[in-house]
Amino acid sequence: MDFFWNYIVVFLLILTVVVFVHELGHYLVARWNGVRVEVFSIGFGPEIWGFNDKTGTRWRFSVLPLGGYVKMFGDADAASATGETRDMTDEEKAVSFRHKRVGQRAAIVFAGPAANFIFAIIGLALMFMILGQPVTEPVVGQVLPGSAAEQAGMLAGDRVVRANGSAVTRFQDIQRIVRLDIDKPLQLSVERDGGTVDLVAHPRIVERKGMFGDMEKVPVLGIAADAAQTRIVHYGPGTALWQAVRESGNMISATFVGIGQMISGTRDSDELGGPIRIAKGAGEAAQLGIASVAFYIIMLSLNLGLINLFPIPILDGGHLVFYGFEAILGRPLGEKAQEYGFRIGLFLVLALMVFATRNDIVSLPAWEAIKRLFS
Repeated sequence: MDFFWNYIVVFLLILTVVVFVHELGHYLVARWNGVRVEVFSIGFGPEIWGFNDKTGTRWRFSVLPLGGYVKMFGDADAASATGETRDMTDEEKAVSFRHKRVGQRAAIVFAGPAANFIFAIIGLALMFMILGQPVTEPVVGQVLPGSAAEQAGMLAGDRVVRANGSAVTRFQDIQRIVRLDIDKPLQLSVERDGGTVDLVAHPRIVERKGMFGDMEKVPVLGIAADAAQTRIVHYGPGTALWQAVRESGNMISATFVGIGQMISGTRDSDELGGPIRIAKGAGEAAQLGIASVAFYIIMLSLNLGLINLFPIPILDGGHLVFYGFEAILGRPLGEKAQEYGFRIGLFLVLALMVFATRNDIVSLPAWEAIKRLFS
């Protein structure tokens, strides 16, 4: 029962929140643009429970809770891949998604990812206002024996001021730069005894348990912060919002860098996770407390918004690419081009899901036991 509540239920609740925010963005901007929304669904497949509101929208929960969709009038399917081919009256055209201007359709599509970003930023800002943000001065409290930092000549008491050309104002900046610059040496400038010393370190790749329980391969410099230099900072609304935007930008940037490193081969593609790893992370976050759950929801919301903006047909980003061509050409792309685009997009998304799920399975302890059993 603990596994069921801490992993399955928490995962579904977190996913429901993130998906609801995403689809609500589509829904609200569609309604503001006069589009009739026929279905707002959390999950796919047959309906479990639902109701109709006064505008005629069917709000429902469906049997497969791994996602959701908003179906608008004028679309033949929930993915907006095809439109209805029948002739419409002027009244129907007025509320049809397909008959809105290209700018309006683009705004409706972009609103889903935008809602995820806005939700994450507001959530982070509230956390910084209520719980505060841990800020650690970039002062080395300990250098681990035999580490890359020791070999580079770092000493306890050093204050790091620059790393790979970027200014360092807190210890968290060092951690972020080390994780992102996995494919190159770490150029450090440190203040020591009133002067500045330049050092070069070569972080080592180790496998360790991540924040939410998943095993990950990360570069390690081998220094620990000075615990006495850590403080919790509570911000006012304006500063909290700015810090939330900054942290969200860092997370998004880290995601792009990580994807690029996977493509180039400098980062292991096994780090790419699917629903099983997300569920595992949700369970680990639940055991750490409500603040960890809130932060996990924020990270998942940012990732969902970002992934949906990838220029892959069937995702929101793919739709935006098609609308961009339509705006330039003055007409939609041909039906064949769109059809083949959506087929390719569906194949890419399914292939990515299969690959990510494969990574999830081979990372489970049970997989190692199976391998030992048959080896």
